[in-house]
Amino acid sequence: MTPFFAYGLMAGGAAVASRLCLVSRGLGAGMIVIGAVALAAPAWADERVLAKDNSEVACTVSKSGLTRVSLKDDRFASVSKLTTGVETDDFTVVNEPTRGDIYLSVPEGFSRSRVSFFGTTAKGYVYKFACRLGADDAQQVFVENKDIVGENGPEVAQVAATPQEASASLVQAMYQSASLDGFDILPSRMDAVMIGTLKVQMISEYRGASLAGRVLKIENKGREPVSLGEGTIAPSNAIAVSVANPQLKPGEATTAYIVTPAGLANGARP
Repeated sequence: MTPFFAYGLMAGGAAVASRLCLVSRGLGAGMIVIGAVALAAPAWADERVLAKDNSEVACTVSKSGLTRVSLKDDRFASVSKLTTGVETDDFTVVNEPTRGDIYLSVPEGFSRSRVSFFGTTAKGYVYKFACRLGADDAQQVFVENKDIVGENGPEVAQVAATPQEASASLVQAMYQSASLDGFDILPSRMDAVMIGTLKVQMISEYRGASLAGRVLKIENKGREPVSLGEGTIAPSNAIAVSVANPQLKPGEATTAYIVTPAGLANGARP
């Protein structure tokens, strides 16, 4: 996201937030938050995943290109996987020593729909990766450990005098892939679905006592540009909907953040 777009998002958010409609005000607050944090945002990732020691990391890897997996404030020390000896069943993992990232690739005609392996980090954490094949282009997956986040700084605080402020805090946490006091963060186990020409994949879900949030990756698989409105990707009970890039050209992808009342998130798309 460019600084010009970020400032524009903040300005648009201020205008939207001034409306009386609850959804519009929540959306405006989220736009302001995203515009602000985008000015200092890290490199673009197709997926950002929160993990814990010995937990399973679900992600999407490229079926025809490279997939980079990078650890925030840590580095891969080793990767363990099974080798079958069958070319179409084996994938490749290369550990890049300079940054400590790993790069995955699958051979042409790879016969499986998922890859699975264990990664051990320099700080002693172990993650089980269980990743589906889905993307055609190269992928970037950033993994952040909640315990390391606690070492390096405070969690995003849930300071919520109003529902709009609460939803804005939740949107900010989802955008940063940060932990949020009072919320459990769960990786998605759902497969992508098609909504018209849009391929929609849920990346993660935030579950709290009164609010729930979903992070969606949306890709335009059609031949025409698509304008993403609230009704396109969000349920009718949505409190806030924020989309990083609401105008998708053919082949483009973006990330959306949806906030709903807790207990009703299952009605959201996908």
